[in-house]
Amino acid sequence: MSELVTGEAVALELRPARLPSRALAVLLDLLVAVVAYILVTVALVASTASLDEAAQFAVSLAAFVIVMVGGPIAVETLSHGRSLGKMACGLRVVRDDGGPIRFRHALVRGGIGVIEILLTFGVVACIASLVSARGRRLGDVFAGTLVVRERVPVSTSGFLPPPPPWLAGRFSGLDLSAVPDGLWLAIRQYLARMQQLDPQVGSVMAERLAADLVARTGTPAPHGVPSAAYLAAVVQERQAREVRRAFANGPMTGGGVPASPVGAPGAYGPAQSWSPAQAPSSAAAAAPQAAVVHEPEARRDASEAASSSEPPRTGFAPPA
Repeated sequence: MSELVTGEAVALELRPARLPSRALAVLLDLLVAVVAYILVTVALVASTASLDEAAQFAVSLAAFVIVMVGGPIAVETLSHGRSLGKMACGLRVVRDDGGPIRFRHALVRGGIGVIEILLTFGVVACIASLVSARGRRLGDVFAGTLVVRERVPVSTSGFLPPPPPWLAGRFSGLDLSAVPDGLWLAIRQYLARMQQLDPQVGSVMAERLAADLVARTGTPAPHGVPSAAYLAAVVQERQAREVRRAFANGPMTGGGVPASPVGAPGAYGPAQSWSPAQAPSSAAAAAPQAAVVHEPEARRDASEAASSSEPPRTGFAPPA
């Protein structure tokens, strides 16, 4: 799974297509193009019988370029990256940022595809796809595109458990400008899959990611806060800032955007030894056990505590 992180801390999960499925899609496209070229050639031979040999060769060459090169480019442009072979195999060509391709992307892919697919019988494309980490051929590298799978089973691993309510708004003054996208991606992947990890391994990973985050922000993590809860709270703060930047007319609190609609019970408890007495005084009434058993009441208590010192919320919550 290849994930691209946008500026809003939203990861686009893309599953790159590998060589077997891409080769099958190319073979289907070539089969359709060859059949179309044969039909066009038969029609041209019948209609240009009165021309001399040079004119017939020029017409045949133009037909080859139009059908074998221009046809796939036009199809990918009009279908936004889905040729007949790719539709049959459940594939699609997208940009590196996950968006749909345009004519210039299809033109570069088609032009380089003449060399690495048609002239070399696909040898160069196969070698480049095997060497590339995401299975890209040379046309994809120069065009800035990626062939991904569309038929991916729906997974719930992308939902992030929200941080404890007593951490809402704790990191509103944290400087996140120096944190790279690669670290955000690693943190999000850990939070989404930490329930599937061994507790000891997950604790070590959380501590390492928290140390990297502290080194980037220059501010140490609060004492007694589990590393996993610290990571989730910082990710929530980043999402809240991006929402305020995108919707400037609707002020929101630092912890007003939940990381996911439903949190896993006890998701951050086993990471470190922690007691409610070490939490801030504003959240002493919301112990971790109470947050699990009485989650709505804990959220209301956290909302009342945050509303006493921060602007009112607008009620907007972006998708996870």
